[in-house]
Amino acid sequence: MTTDESDFVFAPLGGLGEIGMNAALYGYGSPRARKWLMVDCGLTFPGPELPGVDLVLPDVSFVEKIRRDLMGLMITHAHEDHIGALAALWPKLRCPVFATPFAAGLIETRRLSEPGAPKIEITRVGPGSVVNLGPFSIEYIAVAHSIPEACALAIRTPAGLALHTGDWKIDPDPVVGHRIDEARLRAIGDEGVTALICDSTNILRDGDSFSESDVARTLRALVAEATGRVLVTTFASNIARIRSIAEAAQACGRSVIVAGRALDRAIECARECGYLDGVPAFLSLDHLAALPRNKVVVVATGSQGEARAAMARAAEGEHPAIKLVSGDRVIFSSRAIPGNLREVQRVINKLCDLGVEVITDHDHLVHCSGHPRRGEVARMYEWIRPQAAIPAHGEAHHLTFHAAFARAHGVRQVVSARNGDVVRLAPGAPAVIGKAPAGRVLKDGDVLISENEGAVRERVKLAFAGVVSIAVCIGKQGDMVGDPDIVFAGLPKRGKDNADMADVIDEAVFKTFDGLSRPRRRDFDSVATAIEKAVRAAIFACWGKKPLVHVLVVGA
Repeated sequence: MTTDESDFVFAPLGGLGEIGMNAALYGYGSPRARKWLMVDCGLTFPGPELPGVDLVLPDVSFVEKIRRDLMGLMITHAHEDHIGALAALWPKLRCPVFATPFAAGLIETRRLSEPGAPKIEITRVGPGSVVNLGPFSIEYIAVAHSIPEACALAIRTPAGLALHTGDWKIDPDPVVGHRIDEARLRAIGDEGVTALICDSTNILRDGDSFSESDVARTLRALVAEATGRVLVTTFASNIARIRSIAEAAQACGRSVIVAGRALDRAIECARECGYLDGVPAFLSLDHLAALPRNKVVVVATGSQGEARAAMARAAEGEHPAIKLVSGDRVIFSSRAIPGNLREVQRVINKLCDLGVEVITDHDHLVHCSGHPRRGEVARMYEWIRPQAAIPAHGEAHHLTFHAAFARAHGVRQVVSARNGDVVRLAPGAPAVIGKAPAGRVLKDGDVLISENEGAVRERVKLAFAGVVSIAVCIGKQGDMVGDPDIVFAGLPKRGKDNADMADVIDEAVFKTFDGLSRPRRRDFDSVATAIEKAVRAAIFACWGKKPLVHVLVVGA
């Protein structure tokens, strides 16, 4: 039963203001004694502004502080932007985790391939499951998406009901998995929904998304008319697409060969869950050389241009087994994620240089999104009729457009929230009532570091202007002992007027040192600072850029 102080709040930690890194909290109770529920724990991938960083994860420092009151973590589906941070961050949370069988299987197979990844006990749930955790009652509802077993969550509390859609679309024939449960969603709308937290990824696109079955028909035609080897790259988790590729190959008398560990893991889970029943076992790369080029379809990782994935290595001519030649056909059954377009285009250009025919979604219907366009979102609002709407899963442009869209479809109360906002859903009018710590944590090798870590900023500077390292030895009388040891990287050998960069640095070091008084030379920190400033200034005058300069001064 609700009390005067109890409220129902929503606090996104990722995914509101960006594509990916989805993580959110729901809370119920008084401000000093709230119980919390977490939904998803995803990652995003670093851009060029984060050199050397492997993954970007949500900051869960706030969740760590309220961990005793964290009732559980609900996974909506198994895409990396919803589960990818789980292995790294769950040890900080140590809460019960709930996921569908396919998501749980993918989490476990991934753990087995990553030394040191934690063993997470996962309670398996599915559409129609209701989980009761403290003041929360969470119902899993089937939705269609580009991965099996995606679910929306109806989160009930004494103060109200929130529908968290996760990623979804309306697909009458998704090939694999369930269709969206319109009847159940309509019933929940009739029950009365306090707030709809809804996917905004495709809100900028008019109409409805294409169906997976439409893509399946196109793939079958493209494989049938191909005369050489066919290679298809797609998202490893898109089991419906993999099944469509396999059925197209089977209809054309071709064998399917799989190239990529991520594909192997996803296919293993899909077979365990029955999503590839009736599809013959796929072959390994060891069989490729023995098969005629017109009797094989290769399914490969690397749809996003990843440098070490099978697709990129084949395009570079570096893959040990996959050799592409003129007359072969490569199908990108995918779309470039924002930020990856340059890498994808680089691979496509390499393939064209080989004389390979490249087909993308610009040419044929070889890909469809797993997210709803405006027509589908409009139907969701018709079914749910929420009292309030909070656009989620999108960049600022998506969220702003979605907010206006929701108002135009009769929602009176729309909250434009961003990561870190604490939004009161009920009682009373929804509004942002506070802030929770939110940000990004960077997975750098085997460690997690802050997004403000100096090491990353230094790498950016290194990429821009290089580094100079100088070691100087000073004797007891204040004289330089021997020559300084100077090493530089990332600088041109010659600057303006053809000046030799090594000579420029040498001159700056000796001139600066000779200009210091003997008493000052005994202050090694002062010597290092003076040489650093002089060298940077000399290089700037010669080159127009200021590199990082490190000076080590030691006594003889």
